[in-house]
Amino acid sequence: MIPEFFLYLFPFLLLGGFLLYWAGSRHAYARSGPTEPGDPAAHDWHFLVPCRDEEAVIATTVTRLRTDFPASHVWVIDDASDDRTGEIVTALAAEDSYVRLVSRRRPDARTGKGAALNAAYEAMNTHLGEVNRSRVVVCVVDADGRLSPDAAAYVSGPDGFGDPETGGVQIGVRMRNVDDARPLPDRGRLANAYARLLVRMQDAEFAVSNTGMQLLRRRTGSVGLGGNGQFTRLTALDRIAAAERRPWKQDALLEDYELGMQIRLAGYRVTHVADTWVSQEALPYTRRFLTQRTRWAQGNIQCVRYTGRIIGSRHYRARGVLESLYTFFQPIAHLTVLVLTAFLLLVLATGVGGAVLFAAWPLALALGILSVVPFLLWGPVYRREFAPDRSHATGLVWGITLWLYAYHLFIVSARGSVRLLRGRTGWAKTRRNVERVGTGPTATEA
Repeated sequence: MIPEFFLYLFPFLLLGGFLLYWAGSRHAYARSGPTEPGDPAAHDWHFLVPCRDEEAVIATTVTRLRTDFPASHVWVIDDASDDRTGEIVTALAAEDSYVRLVSRRRPDARTGKGAALNAAYEAMNTHLGEVNRSRVVVCVVDADGRLSPDAAAYVSGPDGFGDPETGGVQIGVRMRNVDDARPLPDRGRLANAYARLLVRMQDAEFAVSNTGMQLLRRRTGSVGLGGNGQFTRLTALDRIAAAERRPWKQDALLEDYELGMQIRLAGYRVTHVADTWVSQEALPYTRRFLTQRTRWAQGNIQCVRYTGRIIGSRHYRARGVLESLYTFFQPIAHLTVLVLTAFLLLVLATGVGGAVLFAAWPLALALGILSVVPFLLWGPVYRREFAPDRSHATGLVWGITLWLYAYHLFIVSARGSVRLLRGRTGWAKTRRNVERVGTGPTATEA
């Protein structure tokens, strides 16, 4: 009787946790005020751009960074590319002394993004010499990333590095190809309609749902750093390196999120600024999308190893501990729901206890409705703030689609768990969407 009770109760406990987290995120999103910008000249800016086979986009990214942030240094890490990435950056560096190439070679190369960033950290240390390291801000930008020109001003404000206790700042993330009419130029109308919707859902996920989550984390003191648009104070990286030999974890699949935890454990503050953002390419291909998210799910599970340190740290408040543990165990909760669902279906199919389960259908219906409502409410919010030219009906459709889109979490949680059990912890780079490549040493994105 007791096991049966917990069997029926467990889904409601998971749903209760989800609804509480969503309510906190929605409240934080609704109550967030504008961010006060600061003076970028108060800091020295160094951008790290990890690359592997990025000849199609790297010249555009470097040129844009140097144009929008003329006082910045750009460090491009060529992680043993097989294409012309290194040649392109070498040509750019020959014309601009603020551009530098960090070349990595096999067998040391291609061992993960964290290892590539650590190589840049070491090269930067050699170059800097005797400087005021508390002034230096390091920003990680994807090879196809485009920072908003006002990003340095916003992260320099009193909510960011204007506070000497701030060690890390994450800015918002948007999808650059959200209005692309043909994400799959070589495919038909139906395939492109699906691809457009997949791209739209990734943009909505980051623009409202993830932003709400980060704003909630700002209140709990557990903001997560991302792999794109991640700003850190050099002295915070130094403190981690002094204890761990290097700032970024070499074996981490979520080296960005783990860095944020390391910075907080080192005594610094980490925050999120939603008023500026970095744009990147959304994935219109299901397989690439699932591969990317499987790595994220597996990386989340790896973060469980921080549980003891976070619980025992004086730098984490109780609510920050709870939020972090909720994040760590999300893939495990999804996997548990899958197993429980399979078990309940088996019970119904065999008739064992089926009458009891059938009698509980009103509860199951209530469970289903409550799980859909939060997604329905995010859809209109996204339409109002980021696509006001679309109809209210479209916002509602996007909300329904966000609910269906969220089911990918169950797939990637299962895949990530299987990979972990099989000891497969390799870091796989997500392939870029098909892009035309120009010619010459400064080929740019078409």
